[in-house]
Amino acid sequence: MKILDKYLLKTFLLTFTTVFVILFFIFILQTVWLFISELAGKDLDLILVVKFLLFSMPRIIPLVLPLSVLLASIMTFGNLAENYEFAAMKSSGISLQRAMRVLIIFIFVLSIVAFWFANNVIPYAEYKFVNFRKNIAQAKPAMAIAEGQFNDVGFYNIKVNKKTGENGNHLTGVTIHEKPNNMGENKTVIKSKTGELVSSEQSSILKLILNDGYYYQDVTPKKYEDRAKLPFIKGKFKKQIINIDLSELNKVDDSKESIAGTNAMLNVNELRYTLDSLNKNLDNEIISFSENINQRVGIRKAPPVTVKKDFKKKQLPNDLMSMYSNKDQVDILKMAASTVTSNIYSIETTQKDLKDKQREINKHLSAFYEKFVIAFACFLMFFIGAPLGAIIRKGGLGLPIVFAVLIFITFHFINTFGKRLSQEGGMTPFMGSWMSSFILLPLAVLLTYRATNDNGLINFDAITTPISQLFQKISERFSPAQKQQ
Repeated sequence: MKILDKYLLKTFLLTFTTVFVILFFIFILQTVWLFISELAGKDLDLILVVKFLLFSMPRIIPLVLPLSVLLASIMTFGNLAENYEFAAMKSSGISLQRAMRVLIIFIFVLSIVAFWFANNVIPYAEYKFVNFRKNIAQAKPAMAIAEGQFNDVGFYNIKVNKKTGENGNHLTGVTIHEKPNNMGENKTVIKSKTGELVSSEQSSILKLILNDGYYYQDVTPKKYEDRAKLPFIKGKFKKQIINIDLSELNKVDDSKESIAGTNAMLNVNELRYTLDSLNKNLDNEIISFSENINQRVGIRKAPPVTVKKDFKKKQLPNDLMSMYSNKDQVDILKMAASTVTSNIYSIETTQKDLKDKQREINKHLSAFYEKFVIAFACFLMFFIGAPLGAIIRKGGLGLPIVFAVLIFITFHFINTFGKRLSQEGGMTPFMGSWMSSFILLPLAVLLTYRATNDNGLINFDAITTPISQLFQKISERFSPAQKQQ
């Protein structure tokens, strides 16, 4: 490796590493902000918080890596151009392509690493992340109950005055309200002096053991006038056990988070296998429904019939309903209307189910293509950033950040829009995943061409020259010399 290659590689690696660390830290803070409701106020120790962040870190790489390559490329080549180092290279007969050669090899290796990371590390981390969130209550069940306030846990609202013990499992001053029933009434209140939370890794049930308490239950009298007396039942117990489903302990609103389905936990081979199964299942369901609906409407394959030559066809009346009495006609029409309504409902329900299945297939296809998009995005961002930095001739953190943010926001917006549109069937998953790359690819080719030929970012001469020539012709036509002639 020549001295120039070592110098360029060292400069780019230093800038890339610095930018990557800064951006990674910023996106980690964003992740903490998104999941702050699951971390704050639940007495989680440092180890659980670190595990939570470690499992969420790999999902940030597809966002941070292309942006880091883009910004590092603009800053590196912008500094070289600003300090006239490119001018010295060109005066020595070294072209831009020759200067980029060693960095192209590095980006190629980085793309391979990015694909391996997206295919192996991210699915594993996604699996661990989702399961860690579901099972975090099993590691420390008392985390769902904060002191001095009512906590929504399963079918109950639980309030405790104090928690003690190594894991906060021992409770003092427990008050429990059952959630309202279908009638909107909260009829049961339980109070106990002490309690204990008991869980097991082999069980998905959390036991809440209450000691020395009372329960109060409202009674709804049969007579309406007796309701003003507010009757209730009071009972005393020495020990009472309430079973709580652990899945309810960490139940979150999926619409407020960016967690994908199981497709994010699969690698390329697993996605291919899953897609094959999903497509076969969809085809079988379509065939089964078509056969079922044909039978319901009376469409059947007619058996072969041998027609005799002396067979005389019976003429049917034009109005078949006239063959039945008025009562039978009403019954026939009601039965036909009921059959049509039932078939329409069945078709609409099956259509919705088929759309959901197709949407799931599209999500898996998008996850499949995304693993290749991240590798290509590194190449794309480099061939946009490197010539752009050589053209604008500005290094540092000023103008390069502006260009990098604008380009990356465009790339990310188009990518997100295409992926969402493809999942809903607006376009193929292949086009939805690759649309951002296809749109920005001409920009990369244009910038590389203009930087190679020492042209500016915008060739103003191509715009101003025809206008100036037009004005020159007009002025020559109306000049005083021509007027005298």
